Amino acid sequence: MNPIAASELILNSRGAVYHLDLRPEELAPTVITVGDPDRVKAVSRYFDRIEFTCQHREFITHTGFVGSKRITVLSSGIGPDNIDIVLNELDALVNIDLATRRPKEKLSSLQIIRLGTSGSLQADIPVNSFVASTHGLGIDNLLHFYRLNQNEEESLLIQSFLAQTQLQHQTGQPYISAASASLLKLFTTNFYQGITVTCPGFYGPQGRVLRLGLNNPSLINRLTDFKFGAHRITNFEMETAAIYGLSRLMGHQCLALNVIVANRVTQTFSDNAPLHIDRLIQQFLTTFSESFS
Repeated sequence: MNPIAASELILNSRGAVYHLDLRPEELAPTVITVGDPDRVKAVSRYFDRIEFTCQHREFITHTGFVGSKRITVLSSGIGPDNIDIVLNELDALVNIDLATRRPKEKLSSLQIIRLGTSGSLQADIPVNSFVASTHGLGIDNLLHFYRLNQNEEESLLIQSFLAQTQLQHQTGQPYISAASASLLKLFTTNFYQGITVTCPGFYGPQGRVLRLGLNNPSLINRLTDFKFGAHRITNFEMETAAIYGLSRLMGHQCLALNVIVANRVTQTFSDNAPLHIDRLIQQFLTTFSESFS
């Protein structure tokens, strides 16, 4: 294989990947992603030691240790477009030799965990509760730029989703990918589980009306009512499906854990979101220190 051109894999003056400004030695094998740059320090304040920090644009990274386990937390920003940058550059750091610009013969698998916020689509999943996403279902189109193949069950689920939500003419073909089974099983106690829908925006794509009318004004009800076998949609946000789909193609283990800050069915919002985000951070780090290999 020819070396990857400088225009395709962009490295800065210190040999770091372009957007994240990271070099391979500055990244841990377990990576927490958070959307909000301010949340990076909210996570790393629980590290026993921080060995590296950097910031480039909205991408802030802290790498350190929880006990003897090395871990990185970085801010991804909002939306699938930012996830495309973050996942590709994380993968490049571990699976491309940046000196020769060629993929490595032996590939590495990262553990990538999103700690985020989300809106519930079920009345029985209240604000301030936690959701672990069994699947990410994307209506954002990002994965259609890559060669993601859906198996038969996934294809049937997507067909049922389009029929039940009547989104056929408002979005490209949705895609779906599953969480890492080995990571998901660590987060059952105190977590709801279900499908997380990833949207390309916060307002219209999530059924919010301010001044503009919607093509699908019944979207919330249709997402809430969706059923496919034992599957239901628990929540929606703007990153999970992109993380799951790209991680699946790249061979990384991923999981999204979200605090419910809004319930779109009961139309309620958390009275203290930062407190419950902190609860999620602490619960994840406890599980990480006790159970992650």
